[in-house]
Amino acid sequence: MLTHKGTQQIETERLILRRFKLSDAEYMYKNWATDSEVFKFFSKDPHSELSETEQVVKDWINTYAYDNCYNWAIELKEIGEIIGQISLMSLKDKYYSCDVAYNIGRLFWGKEITVEALKAVIIYMVKEIGINRIEAKHNTLNPASGRVMQKAGMKLEGIMRQVKINKNGCFYDLALYSILNSDLNALHIIVK
Repeated sequence: MLTHKGTQQIETERLILRRFKLSDAEYMYKNWATDSEVFKFFSKDPHSELSETEQVVKDWINTYAYDNCYNWAIELKEIGEIIGQISLMSLKDKYYSCDVAYNIGRLFWGKEITVEALKAVIIYMVKEIGINRIEAKHNTLNPASGRVMQKAGMKLEGIMRQVKINKNGCFYDLALYSILNSDLNALHIIVK
């Protein structure tokens, strides 16, 4: 049985993964919510008003009332701002499994920050919650996301062909990655 603890703070060498606060909306808006490149493979469009970002953050904060909610703000210690988000979806208690998704501001791409956050969440979910399998998917036109998954120790299982429709009405393929409890020895990260 899974031991749900909800979104607890996780600290790594460069990051603090924590619950969102209403005051984070400004940094979310500034660092990624308005960037069309960050939203290129999302089903939603970038935010055009700060009030839209504030509402999203309020909605996320309300979900923290549930102990099976896992949605972290990624705060970069060096600047004291949130620069992205990592969250779990499709949590299946019966199968001890979940999906993970993430995004990060474009200024922080290529610095392995997302890899660090993903590894920390994987370790937390396996060791603290009891998850056995974590999945992640990415649009095959976005190979950088797949490299994050690989560097975090996830294994490519295959390509799901024409499984989704983008905001332009076109089908696209998803690459499916996973990591199991038994794979954790491959991860090397310090989690405080």
